[in-house]
Amino acid sequence: MVALSDLLDNVVADVDALFIFSPSSSYYERFADADLDTPVVVVASENAVDAETYIELPLEFDNVRDRIRFGVEGAMENGVVEEDDIVACNVAVFGGDQDAVIRVRVTEEMRSGIYDLFANSRADPSVIRNVFEVAIELGKKGQKGKPVGALFVVGDAGKVMNKSRPLSYNPFEKSHVHVGDPIVNVMLKEFSRLDGAFIISDSGKIVSAYRYLEPAAEGVDIPKGLGARHMAGAAITRDTNATTIVLSESDGLVRAFKGGQMILEIDPEDY
Repeated sequence: MVALSDLLDNVVADVDALFIFSPSSSYYERFADADLDTPVVVVASENAVDAETYIELPLEFDNVRDRIRFGVEGAMENGVVEEDDIVACNVAVFGGDQDAVIRVRVTEEMRSGIYDLFANSRADPSVIRNVFEVAIELGKKGQKGKPVGALFVVGDAGKVMNKSRPLSYNPFEKSHVHVGDPIVNVMLKEFSRLDGAFIISDSGKIVSAYRYLEPAAEGVDIPKGLGARHMAGAAITRDTNATTIVLSESDGLVRAFKGGQMILEIDPEDY
């Protein structure tokens, strides 16, 4: 009689690394003490288990697929795995302890820029996620069914304000609202039909709308075909420690810039 373990051997056969997502200390110790031939990589918000190989997971990601993609991309960026490696991902699907093992082949398509966007930005990762999701939803639905463009500048708000000027009255001037609140997100989508950038602090406070960015654009290289909104968005990240998330009105793509460079390009319909 064939044992169930025999039938499942293919899931972990010939893997190049084992990824354990957010393990407890007692759970991790079972692998650390086993002296496995396969490298064990911990992917978590902090290295609470003192793992030798660790990838930071700034967000837990409710969607398991997104969690795994983020962990694999982080491992690629840190030189832990490379294209065509096979990894076994030990994750908790239904909460609590790890209850699933998923076999994944590493591909260059997994290097999307998401890891860099969340892990290496000045603003809190949850703020980056909330702004990113507003841009994605705007890209999918537009404004009253029509495509719109939008520019969100996240982090280092003081410097950004000094390198910009108002185009109109700032509706957020005396408010203390934060991105991520469903009502506030509706306001952002409504105001996106007007010109200017949104300025958002490291903690997610909406500092201003309708800002005209005035960074120096010399030496900023953006892909051909992108216009003034993208140029301003890229340039302000070179002059400050901000990250920008830009929704293009013409092609509907969402792009992120940091350090004067484009780090991410995503079609909202694929997200």
